[in-house]
Amino acid sequence: MTPRHTSKARAFTLVEILIALAIASMLIVGMTTLIFSMGELWGRNTDIRLFDLHTRNVTRFLEGELASAALPPTGGSGGVQGTTATAPVTIQEVRDQTGNADNCITYELPNGSRLCVWPDRALPNVVCSLAYREGQGLLLLWHSRLETNFDVDAPRETLISPLVTGLTYDYYDTDTKTWKNETVLRKDNSNQGLLPQRLRILFAYSGHTAETIIDIPGPPVQGQPML
Repeated sequence: MTPRHTSKARAFTLVEILIALAIASMLIVGMTTLIFSMGELWGRNTDIRLFDLHTRNVTRFLEGELASAALPPTGGSGGVQGTTATAPVTIQEVRDQTGNADNCITYELPNGSRLCVWPDRALPNVVCSLAYREGQGLLLLWHSRLETNFDVDAPRETLISPLVTGLTYDYYDTDTKTWKNETVLRKDNSNQGLLPQRLRILFAYSGHTAETIIDIPGPPVQGQPML
């Protein structure tokens, strides 16, 4: 007769339970310390990351605006209407809401811009200009050709970025084959503004600075290097 074997479940002793709890506690403490230290490191550089993100977003926005202006029908019709420009982006004298007039980079968007917030139905054929104002930042001046007082009223103003602390212009010198940076727009012999090939935008925030360069769509300049 084969003897029967009975098995009994072995219970944990108090010492084993205490050791398991101690190990689990150490793991929890270690994971918590790691999480908090990672959070501290992440939060420590939040301002820098947000600043970099802001500069990239503003740059991409302006690149998209100028690229849209270069597309037909506006870009294919010789540039901003009412001018002798041969480029989709040109220089125009713009009088702001304070009555001050200045030459500005100007372009036209048939479908408007996402920064153009209308009090009523959005209008097409929006003429936009870029203006830097010290203490305020980079502004978008805009109004539609379909508005009744387009030639009389000053354009509306929308703040693009309060972190912009400078707007300068790059001109390519075909004689010396070098770039020259100007703080104001150049003028030709007839006192008309000369379109630069690039924009330089300077950003600053809490001790951090950044500079971005934006190509301006226009007729190619002979000998200008590709970037």
